[in-house]
Amino acid sequence: MNIAFFLTPKKDIVFENLNSTMRQALERMEHHRYTAIPILDDKGRYIGTLTEGDLLWKLKNTSGLDLKSASKIKLDEIPRRMVNKPIHINSNIEDLIYTSVSQNFVPVVDDNDVFIGIIKRSDIINHFYKKFFERQSTAVVL
Repeated sequence: MNIAFFLTPKKDIVFENLNSTMRQALERMEHHRYTAIPILDDKGRYIGTLTEGDLLWKLKNTSGLDLKSASKIKLDEIPRRMVNKPIHINSNIEDLIYTSVSQNFVPVVDDNDVFIGIIKRSDIINHFYKKFFERQSTAVVL
């Protein structure tokens, strides 16, 4: 099975550039109600995943930080605690499943390590859930 079957393409993904500010990320995450988003560099390569927790820890550990001063903090200044490992578009389904066990989404990169989208763990689970119950219903009919 080709993992591209599960891919949500970059055009449908909310992400932030590494040069964006903390405030921009906060507002984008709030607007879309996401708890984590991919971070890309200027060449479109996947850098990491920014989480609400990363933003909260930065807020806690930066004296006097408010929304106005968050406009001056670039995302590359925010330590990220979660490592969402990307996989290559030509990876096999076993690698995808193994990686998705510990991540809500799996970033996917192309041959040049350019970010092309994500695969959501929920999409993988839903796919195999349906397959499992299709087999169950077929077995009952026989």
